[in-house]
Amino acid sequence: MELAVEKFKVENEPYYLPVGKEVELFEAAYGMKLPVMLKGPTGCGKTRFVEYMAYKLKRPLITVACHEDLSATDLVGRFLLEGEETVWHDGPLTKAVRTGAICYLDEVVEARKDTVVIIHPLTDHRRRLPIEKRGTIVDALPEFMLVVSYNPGYQSILKDLKQSTRQRFVAMEFDYPSAEAETEIVAKEGGIDAQTARDLVTIGQKVRNLRGHGLEEGVSTRLLIYAAQMIAKGIAPIDAAEVALCSPITDDRELQRSIREIVTTII
Repeated sequence: MELAVEKFKVENEPYYLPVGKEVELFEAAYGMKLPVMLKGPTGCGKTRFVEYMAYKLKRPLITVACHEDLSATDLVGRFLLEGEETVWHDGPLTKAVRTGAICYLDEVVEARKDTVVIIHPLTDHRRRLPIEKRGTIVDALPEFMLVVSYNPGYQSILKDLKQSTRQRFVAMEFDYPSAEAETEIVAKEGGIDAQTARDLVTIGQKVRNLRGHGLEEGVSTRLLIYAAQMIAKGIAPIDAAEVALCSPITDDRELQRSIREIVTTII
């Protein structure tokens, strides 16, 4: 079991720049054994924050990228045939419960609703996981923590969390950092000078203003870092902006033209 824990430890401190009280709020939730929900747009730092907190709390981190085909079996575990024997293999959620890890369900709203229901007993005073296929119940270790995230910008009637699930979590709102903080992040993560980082952030902010005018999602901090990393490797800023900021977020020719105009005005 110890080997399983070691495998999921965050060995090196991830770079994360706090922008509010999120660190102390997360630490308080961990201390009180409360499950946490992170809400915010794509690429704003939710996953990096969880990695940083796992490192800070010295807990293993098991991450699950949720999708529409994710089944309860995928999370809990299954019997597999090994030779002539049928052997039980824990799923990621069960591993986290048994080892006292932080289990992070990324974009949980993408998972099937019948799958999400299985986390309910872990999010209240019971803190236990029923394993129906084995007829057993696993009590979570005191160090276990459940964290989920999703992007409210994509929620719909078909893809949204039920109130019965929502009200089992304390929720923390994330958004893109302030221009000053985002410049520091892009410069640090991208390996470029502050002025170039500032230009990229300015582009990002102006493109985000196009949301509601045909653009579903703005340029994420992640994409700004990608552009910065390409510039740091010698790619011309215009070309880096094209492949990292313009092409990924839309296929609409008119919107792409608008984004290119923003880029060429600033760079």
